[in-house]
Amino acid sequence: MSEHLETEKRALLEAMLPNVAFDGWTMTALKAGADSIGMDTGLVSRAFPGGALEALDFWVRETDRAMIAAFEAQGGTALKIRERVALAVMLRFELAAPHREAVRRAMTLAAQPHLAPRFLAQLYRTVDAIWYAAGDKATDFNFYTKRALLAGVYSATMLVWLDDKSEDFSVTRAFLLRRIDNVMQIQKARGKLETLAERLPNPLRLFRRA
Repeated sequence: MSEHLETEKRALLEAMLPNVAFDGWTMTALKAGADSIGMDTGLVSRAFPGGALEALDFWVRETDRAMIAAFEAQGGTALKIRERVALAVMLRFELAAPHREAVRRAMTLAAQPHLAPRFLAQLYRTVDAIWYAAGDKATDFNFYTKRALLAGVYSATMLVWLDDKSEDFSVTRAFLLRRIDNVMQIQKARGKLETLAERLPNPLRLFRRA
């Protein structure tokens, strides 16, 4: 994809976002954004041939990339793992904060069954970006379990964030830290159970001896 087209997409997205609060993720909002910057219909189709939903996909990817850059700029890798994850999540919310209503509008679309796979893919990309920023190096089954657990934490925290009127989203941050602590305790308990299971005698082997 050419840099010029990327620039056009970003300009159109920025012009569209204020309209999403009123018109949702629709062609009406997309065309209104294009009109506000004098972009003709042909360029709109070139930028987002898939329409408003493709513009939403692009916004999610752009915000994920911005989150990773902001995390690296803050030196987040020096933190403990739970602090890294919390920082990445909060940075992701802060970047989307100027357009919280656009996020809310996206969530209403996500409730539609035929669009659910699209939004699950977006959620996966976001939690994967968060783990990437946090320095996750897992390549085994933990790779998937970590992302599944974080998807639950992220989704629940987003619901709090959407209505959070506290300064610097302190209510959201406190909720997020509690959820991360809960998940970490579950992971520790699971690890202990797995260790115990490894130490237990194999029932089949005992049966064979008998």
